[in-house]
Amino acid sequence: MPTGRLKDEGTRVQVISAGAIAGLVSRFIIAPLDVIKIRLQLQPRPIQKLRAAGTPVALASPQGAYQGTYATLRHILRHEGITAFWKGNVPAELMYVCYAASQFTAYRSVTLFLQTKLPIKLPDAAESFISGATAGAAATVMTYPLDLLRTRFAAQGTDKVYRGLFGAIGSIYKDEGPRGFFRGIAPTLAQIVPYMGIFFVTYEALKVRIADMQLPWGTGDATAGVAGSIIAKTAVFPLDLVRKRIQVQGPTRTRYVYSDIPEYKTTLGALRTIITREGFRGMYKGLPISLIKAAPGSAVTVWTYERALQFMIHSEERQHDAFI
Repeated sequence: MPTGRLKDEGTRVQVISAGAIAGLVSRFIIAPLDVIKIRLQLQPRPIQKLRAAGTPVALASPQGAYQGTYATLRHILRHEGITAFWKGNVPAELMYVCYAASQFTAYRSVTLFLQTKLPIKLPDAAESFISGATAGAAATVMTYPLDLLRTRFAAQGTDKVYRGLFGAIGSIYKDEGPRGFFRGIAPTLAQIVPYMGIFFVTYEALKVRIADMQLPWGTGDATAGVAGSIIAKTAVFPLDLVRKRIQVQGPTRTRYVYSDIPEYKTTLGALRTIITREGFRGMYKGLPISLIKAAPGSAVTVWTYERALQFMIHSEERQHDAFI
């Protein structure tokens, strides 16, 4: 049997509960980094133009084109206040809870299926990739409308496009129809399948090796999660950027913090336009802060998941022993 408690311990209810707790904790911690990342990804100007001679670093244009992570943080804090770093946090919290619960449940179920139903034994790496990719795709489809809402709220400046969660849902449904909630689903799925596959392959492989080091407080799980996240995120980042650009398309496209975001019809068209207008480096806007966000996010997620799952398992064992 392949290694890893993540796959084969705990009941379905315990796995779902641990995944939900992990998502809730992780999202709240990394919310400010997520807002900064989205703002950097959405700016449609070439990096070279953001460094024009004499242009203030914090505000390179009337619309607030940020040169880097610190300038973005400072500008948001100065013009929108500290609460702006949690814009879109309600749909994001719902998304992270549902996503993490769905992801870990699907990962466990697919892995058990591969272990027990196939006539041959798959290599551990292949098993982890298939399970991770399938889990990521399933969880993404189930939670995608919340992801879109999170992006649109984070893209708002001081002039509000949507006043609240239910108002946003009603407005999108009225103006864009049900399909409006799934703008950008194609690049998202194209991104999440290799991302989750690469993440779980790396995570499972490193987790076994790090376990021999006997690191305290579950930091081995966190370390494996950090490494897996960095490698996977870098590999698929251009598709993540395209996803964010497409998510803010529609009738409200010109009302966000960047009102000059080009109109994109398809994923390939968006890739061509970004490369043509912003260069190859434009595909990696926000990558440093994305890695800074992804690393602790994944570390907190897998650490919290493992600790919550083991807590529930041990609590159940103690209750069972008490009645014997």
